[in-house]
Amino acid sequence: MERDRPPGLTREQWSAMTLYEKFEQVVIFLLSAIIAVVVVASVWALLREVLNRLVLGALDTLDYSTFQVVFGMIFTVVIALEFKRSLLVATERRFGILQVRTIVLIALLAIARKFIILDLGETSPAKIAALAGAALALGAVHWLVRDQDRRDQS
Repeated sequence: MERDRPPGLTREQWSAMTLYEKFEQVVIFLLSAIIAVVVVASVWALLREVLNRLVLGALDTLDYSTFQVVFGMIFTVVIALEFKRSLLVATERRFGILQVRTIVLIALLAIARKFIILDLGETSPAKIAALAGAALALGAVHWLVRDQDRRDQS
């Protein structure tokens, strides 16, 4: 059987799409595959890092630098998985290409990751304030979008 469409779409769904919608679906499929490779590589790197620290006896969970490295790597995986999930939602064609709320949450995760991996001794107060301002602004956008979603559902 010849396959001329991305996996997960029926022949009827594929044939009902415009050329641009088909293009979007192919791009989303390719991005999903790339993100899957990145997630596997990131999990492998995380596993190697934790095992190396265990073998060397350097896995001290109370040590801030260990915390930064391990949780920074975990957040990288979580961000990639969340982005992949948002692409899968887009392939179901329920919400258009991507939901604003999902993108805002991914950005908040990225800022949280940045706060975790920051070396506070080396980071300027202005940079910390800028990151805090960005987190506050994204939180406000999330609140507004969430509020709009509630009104739309009523």
